[in-house]
Amino acid sequence: MTKLTGRYIEFEIFTLSFEEYENMKKFYNKTIHTNPLEELNSYIMEGGFPRAIQFDNLGDKRTYTQSVIKEIFEKDILKRIKIRDRNHFEIVKNFVINNFGSFMSINSILSALRKNGILISKTTLSKYIQALLDAKIIYECSRYDMKSKKAIKGEKKYYIADLSFYYALNTDNQMNYGPCLENIVYIYARSHDYSISVGRIGKLECDFILRDRELNYSYLQVSYTIMLSKDTEDREYRPLEQIRDNYPKYVATTDYLLQKRNGIKHINIIDFMKNNEQF
Repeated sequence: MTKLTGRYIEFEIFTLSFEEYENMKKFYNKTIHTNPLEELNSYIMEGGFPRAIQFDNLGDKRTYTQSVIKEIFEKDILKRIKIRDRNHFEIVKNFVINNFGSFMSINSILSALRKNGILISKTTLSKYIQALLDAKIIYECSRYDMKSKKAIKGEKKYYIADLSFYYALNTDNQMNYGPCLENIVYIYARSHDYSISVGRIGKLECDFILRDRELNYSYLQVSYTIMLSKDTEDREYRPLEQIRDNYPKYVATTDYLLQKRNGIKHINIIDFMKNNEQF
């Protein structure tokens, strides 16, 4: 670093994408489900750490992931900052991870913790969240008002670097596909070097506003399916139909019957990721 004197390029490394996950399973001669949805389900539950793929038992995979989180805490976070109350830090870490994909603010987190008898200062909480961000355990996604063209302060969403973090810290296997798919798409877009915000259009929300290095934009709604009802379809298309510019707009689902509506592209997110496509 000293010899480079500031002249360097940073490459951010992520855990395995869905395509890489399947390729790694082939490399280790592991079974790949013929049903893409079953395979996506396994990817969500097991996560994208290459070492975890070598374990056959889901419990062993989660034990490994827990050791990764512990090592990040012991070898990375504790070396950089002083944490006086490790128990409070663990509570904050678990709270943010358990609520990934939901809007949160420092004040709302403080309020939720205080309801459970956890009293910490706003400064300490901000310090803990920044430590999680710096350690690449979580990523933050701010809100952007598309009418005023300004970032909205306060509430933002946090996504986790790998979904296995959530399942390693929780005993249940219940899956909320909405936040899980959002998290997968967020990390996929980050790994393709997009800048990402959550868009607000009046009272409506656009899941993601993506901007590439050439300052081209695209807009994205993420849903497990839009085939259940017309109301579900309308809910996902309506925010995109309110956007008046001509940048590409996508509705990303796991559906294989693709809809055509007002020039908005309906994509199957599994095939999209497996083909390593760009938005």
